[in-house]
Amino acid sequence: MIWLTWRQFRGQFLATVGLLAVLVAYLLYLGVTIRDAYDSDIVGCVAARGCLIDDATASFIRDYRGPVTIPSIVLMILPALIGVFWGAPLITRELETNTHRLVWNQSVTRTYWLAIKLGFIGLVSLVLTGTLSVLLTWAASRYDLVGGNRFDQMSFASRNIAPLGYIVFAVVLGTLLGMVTRRTVPAMAVTLLIIGVVQVLAPTLVRPYLRAPVTVSVAYNAETRARGGSLDIPSSNPLSITGYSIPGALTLTDRTSLRNAGGTEVRATDVKDCLADEGVTSTDGWQQVERCIAAKNLHFDLEAQPANRYWSFQWIEFGAFVGLGLLLSGLAFWRIRHVRG
Repeated sequence: MIWLTWRQFRGQFLATVGLLAVLVAYLLYLGVTIRDAYDSDIVGCVAARGCLIDDATASFIRDYRGPVTIPSIVLMILPALIGVFWGAPLITRELETNTHRLVWNQSVTRTYWLAIKLGFIGLVSLVLTGTLSVLLTWAASRYDLVGGNRFDQMSFASRNIAPLGYIVFAVVLGTLLGMVTRRTVPAMAVTLLIIGVVQVLAPTLVRPYLRAPVTVSVAYNAETRARGGSLDIPSSNPLSITGYSIPGALTLTDRTSLRNAGGTEVRATDVKDCLADEGVTSTDGWQQVERCIAAKNLHFDLEAQPANRYWSFQWIEFGAFVGLGLLLSGLAFWRIRHVRG
């Protein structure tokens, strides 16, 4: 049975090995290159006199954003590709051609037949995904250290152990849908649709609330703009900060009011001395207003998932998708017993 599964799958497997070899070579080269650049441009800049570390950091991120993004995208779409092209046709192809009848008329039971096929494809998928995830995590580690946010949607879904959970879910989902529809093309289409919806909704509607968020109080100062925070000064509503991102954390609040030391919301009338030149529209004039307001000991509150929760979120998401995969596996083994032979 294992030999038969190998014969049926060997073309896809050999093509996958070829692609994996190319990606492995690329990630090894990328990891070495990034480490050399980090040692010379970032560590060297810190040790050198007169080097502007902010400029060096910006240049480093700009140079390696593309090379790191490409394999990250590959890891993100890999579950959909494997679920569609490996999982969905795994059983459906047999049902469409009626080759399953030959096997079931031998001494091989339906559950054993499904277990071997699903186990073989699942193991190959896990090895492929695990290899790429480990290498990408290693290769991009210096890039993530300098400017990355590990909670970023692309980074989280392509690093460490979370991709393994996605693969388990995708393979079993495709296999089950293939048994339900009994047609390869519809099974592939539905598999792609479900995985796409899950990949869009999970990071936005589920991941931010896997644990209760914490409230973080941030001082309004010169670093606010550098971290994406934009000051808004409406005439009637309280002053607000939009777009601020806590370094390394999953920031959940996009807009929040600016408050004084007592916690009261600050309005334009409270900072009218800073707005004496509010008609000035130049960059220097606006920066002067921001510096004046920053000197008033103000702060704003945000809800976030702290950076130190990253690994707990990785394990939770990994476990959740593996659990879904096991649940779908149970449904698949129940379904195979009710497929007409």
